[in-house]
Amino acid sequence: MEVSSGKPFLFPHGRFGVILLHSYTSSSADMRMLARHLERQDYTIYAPVFTGHGSGPLTVLEKSGPEDWWTDTQFAIRRLKDMGMEKIAILGLSLGGLLATKALENDPTLVGGGVFASPVTTWGQSNVPQFFPQLATTYYKKAGLDSREINERIVKINQLLPKQLTAISEMTREIDQHLEQIHQPFFIGQGGRDEMINPHSGKELAEKLLAQGTPVDYHYYPQAGHVLTVNNAHRQLFADVTDFLQKTFEV
Repeated sequence: MEVSSGKPFLFPHGRFGVILLHSYTSSSADMRMLARHLERQDYTIYAPVFTGHGSGPLTVLEKSGPEDWWTDTQFAIRRLKDMGMEKIAILGLSLGGLLATKALENDPTLVGGGVFASPVTTWGQSNVPQFFPQLATTYYKKAGLDSREINERIVKINQLLPKQLTAISEMTREIDQHLEQIHQPFFIGQGGRDEMINPHSGKELAEKLLAQGTPVDYHYYPQAGHVLTVNNAHRQLFADVTDFLQKTFEV
């Protein structure tokens, strides 16, 4: 869990903008390598940090929720629009992919976007309930807390987590029910060894979008785990995203 690392960053460069949204248990740090890669392709990159992220696992649960993260996403879009970007695309990892999908449903001025390892159609099959406390325990150990302090925090996490996951599930169902509003080109990246979500999530989403006529650029990385932006698939992912964005922005 890297909720305490990473700050929002903006790399102003070209006249086309790309928003990168991080995952539930991470921060903008997991988007930095991709952002630098895309900056070299002459794009302006903005990676926000969702409300509640950046101060520890409990802060995510106590100080934020889906409505806050949606507000953060809308602010990110407005920021690039205010900078005068001619075209804007939005992409996200896991939770960030959910918010990117919602943005594409609600803002037709976005020219395209998509998801990396995001359970848009299969949130209920995720392993987040099991992984979040484990990741939090590791985080607190690295922070130097003793066993008693860690146990106290994990107890509280287990009390708060179900409510927030329910709220995320409700948001995800709403997103899934409005996929027909997406007409822009849509990128999907999915790892075959995803330990956090159902590895079939990407294909299910691709099939659903293709059936309604949405242009889909689907990529499956059979040996990759969940965090595609930094794991063994990241170089291929970066190349695939670059190709997708070049085609999308050219239209």
